[in-house]
Amino acid sequence: MLHRHGQAVEAEKTPDTAHLREAGSPPPAPPCAMVIFGAAGDLTKRLVVPALCNLAQAGQLSGQFRLVGVDHNTGSAEKWREKLAAAMHDFVVQGGESNVNAVDQSAWRWLSERMSYLQGDVNDPGTYTRLRDHLAGLDKTATTAGNYLFYLAVADRFFAPAVAQLGAAGLATETERQWRRVVIEKPFGHGLLSAKALNAEILKTLKEHQIFRIDHFLGKETVQNIMALRFANGLFEPLWNRQQIDHVQVTVAETIGVEHRGKFYEKTGALRDMVPNHVLQLVAMTAMEPPISFDADAVRSKKTEVLQAIKPMDQAQALRDAVRGQYGGGTVVSQNLPPYRQEPYVEPNSTTETFVAWRFSIDNWRWAGVPFFIRTGKRLRRRSTEIAIRFRQAPFALFRGTQVGQMNPNWMILRIQPDEGIALEFAAKRPGPVVTLSNVSMDFAYKNYFKAAPNTGYETLIYDCMIGDATLFQRADTVEAGWQAVQPILDAWTDNSPSDFPNYAAGSDGPAAADELMARMGRMWRPLA
Repeated sequence: MLHRHGQAVEAEKTPDTAHLREAGSPPPAPPCAMVIFGAAGDLTKRLVVPALCNLAQAGQLSGQFRLVGVDHNTGSAEKWREKLAAAMHDFVVQGGESNVNAVDQSAWRWLSERMSYLQGDVNDPGTYTRLRDHLAGLDKTATTAGNYLFYLAVADRFFAPAVAQLGAAGLATETERQWRRVVIEKPFGHGLLSAKALNAEILKTLKEHQIFRIDHFLGKETVQNIMALRFANGLFEPLWNRQQIDHVQVTVAETIGVEHRGKFYEKTGALRDMVPNHVLQLVAMTAMEPPISFDADAVRSKKTEVLQAIKPMDQAQALRDAVRGQYGGGTVVSQNLPPYRQEPYVEPNSTTETFVAWRFSIDNWRWAGVPFFIRTGKRLRRRSTEIAIRFRQAPFALFRGTQVGQMNPNWMILRIQPDEGIALEFAAKRPGPVVTLSNVSMDFAYKNYFKAAPNTGYETLIYDCMIGDATLFQRADTVEAGWQAVQPILDAWTDNSPSDFPNYAAGSDGPAAADELMARMGRMWRPLA
């Protein structure tokens, strides 16, 4: 019996994958059939199936695991396998998100032998009847134990109908020995009201413990390490408060544009796409109170409390404290690129934002008076996701009469990607008879200490779904708290169209208004370059 994140996992005998596991690695997940709706989609090819392949390579899937693809496209299991194999090869060649140099052929054969395909429309009740019969057949031949994991890799408009159809077909009903779980991708709503409505709809069919609202950001090892850094080290936790911290910056910067997702992005924008989920989850893990255990609900309750404590804004405050931008033409990594308005499927006079900066406060005892600054955008100078914690300035009195002109700031930098690690920046005296200070850095890089397993960011999350550990997934109240925080900005921007788009060049650090947002409080963004 292994306890992981407070969950008990039965170790099982799987002779065909046991040789793949390293000493101390988790045991295989329990037997189950995983059903992917949207089997021919980009998400399935680019992230989900490569993640399953990596789990197979690590020996973390049961020998009785089965994978069922459901899609409206005509096809067969053999054709599905061929398309997936070709797509994974292309992503490896192009340096895709799988973080591998080559597809492990042994793991791929193991996985592909366990794949089947079912053609069907997600809105057609007959699809779910055929799926129920297909799964019943797998239960007899593969001993999947009647455990089903349904993955909704489909457009968000299908989330509620698909869950309702699963319920109508009896596929969502659990017993003491058989679990049924549903993975739901983002966007989980497009605002507070739609998020509440979606939660209400799916909770008519499923219980909260069956719902896994996935955010691949939280599958990254360095994000999970935020809690280990804070709560496993007596060195840092006493400093993690308003008495010691001046402000916090969270940056999620991308060099890519919208690629070929113009239709989606025009309806979404940077705020909806990134802030209520990815960015605020980073904020929550940084600012949460210590949970009493790693039990899923203990951790999620503390994260939800942080989001609920974000100070509400009226429209005037939202317009003052939130900045939006849209990229124009420019140069990124020596490549000349067009403006957002010339991207495929984008309106020529689009007012959709591709950049967001926001200043807010968390109104609780730990963080009162500490400003939080977040920024996220596309076509920026450098790809970087980091959490930067600026500590309060030390008194200058001791250094009067020396050549020290000012005190250097102290920073802790949590780098999420691409160079995962942690840095501490502080002042040290330069050698010599004169007292002068220089900034120095103590830098820890994960790649120098730990062997990085191939990953897409989904491996941990999919494995957790199979063992029933919901720690890294958002609860209904967490999702709604995130939307509650940003809804005033959405409302204010709807009522006030921008007149200055595009307002930053591709390859820059973002619009000048984002710098002004910081300058009004006497702060500066850490440079991206």
